[in-house]
Amino acid sequence: MEKWTSSRLSNVELSATYAILDMVQELRSRGVTVIDMGGGEPDFSTPAHVAQAAISAIADGLTHYTPSRGAPELLVAIAQKLAHDNGIRVDPCAEIIVTPSAKHALFITLMAILSPGDEIIIPTPSWVSYKSMVQLGGACPIELPLRAEDDFTISGERLASKLTPRTKAILINTPNNPTGHALTYEEVSTIVEFACRNELLIVADEIYEKIIYGDVQHISIASLPGAADRTLTINGFSKTYAMTGWRLGYVAGPRNILGEILKVHQHTVGCASSFVQKGGLAALTGDREPLKTMLTAYSARRKLIVDGLNSIPGITCSTPDGAFYAFPDIRGTRLGNSADFSQWLLKTAGVAVTPGSAFGSGGEGHVRLSYATSSEVIADAVERIRRAVLSQSIVDFSIEAAA
Repeated sequence: MEKWTSSRLSNVELSATYAILDMVQELRSRGVTVIDMGGGEPDFSTPAHVAQAAISAIADGLTHYTPSRGAPELLVAIAQKLAHDNGIRVDPCAEIIVTPSAKHALFITLMAILSPGDEIIIPTPSWVSYKSMVQLGGACPIELPLRAEDDFTISGERLASKLTPRTKAILINTPNNPTGHALTYEEVSTIVEFACRNELLIVADEIYEKIIYGDVQHISIASLPGAADRTLTINGFSKTYAMTGWRLGYVAGPRNILGEILKVHQHTVGCASSFVQKGGLAALTGDREPLKTMLTAYSARRKLIVDGLNSIPGITCSTPDGAFYAFPDIRGTRLGNSADFSQWLLKTAGVAVTPGSAFGSGGEGHVRLSYATSSEVIADAVERIRRAVLSQSIVDFSIEAAA
């Protein structure tokens, strides 16, 4: 069978998060009650005014191609948003490409900037798809494992330890999935200075920028002096506006590089869906109250899950700066590595979590739980985990048949 498939896929694995989702669905199909804490999407509905904008667009016949870069009015709105919210100034006609998801924006960016054999430094823990996307293009993902003991911070010394003559870029995610760490101004400055000194590109995934808590500030990398000419900012609508199923994102950056990214975009999907772009425009220009409502709920849930996990012997959980994930350290439970613990927890407590090892070597010893779900579900999950850890044996409620 190998002769029929590409060697590019030899080191690429299926997504760990989708694998967990499939496992949950399979268990539920057999009547097993499972609490899924492994997901990565808001549990809220898309704001009504956003949905209505897309419905109206369809009704008005706006169902055809748009320009490949994106609908002009959406490009302008994104440019205005970047200037106002992020301190990034771009030409909407030449320095933005609208894509069907931030994931696609990231993929076509990596395809455009990396050649086979190039290296890109990826601090881990990091989103599961980064490594695979790089490998699909024949380039080499170089992990930079960060330590929980250092709050997953990035230092110049650690970056320098991964630098080789083949290093082409750094891939940064802030706020981070899965740790929730938001880069400080000092960290961003360190990254920019390192990239400038070594003539590297920066790919900045800022999809969780609006989901931050308390006094935490989101610092866009491209806003720092000297960074704009070498930074490609990836963002989208899925997390902030509860639009995961809409698949809408964008990349912004230097026009010479965007011109190359456009080639990949035009020869893969061509353009993002026209009526979906109308929804994106409504999201950027419309009512902000739904965002405040979601953030208030996330904040309360964050406290609930962090406090609950920290009350379980053997588990410690720091408070995330942003996103909607808890990333507790489970090494104190002495229940094996993160994959072992996750499998044991699913079978024992009926709670699905994502093993930290799925996010790279920097994630080992941890698991990820999403708190983008109701407070009742969070409380139930924490109690199940507590009972399972305290007993360290099979617990009956993991096999309760669904009504």
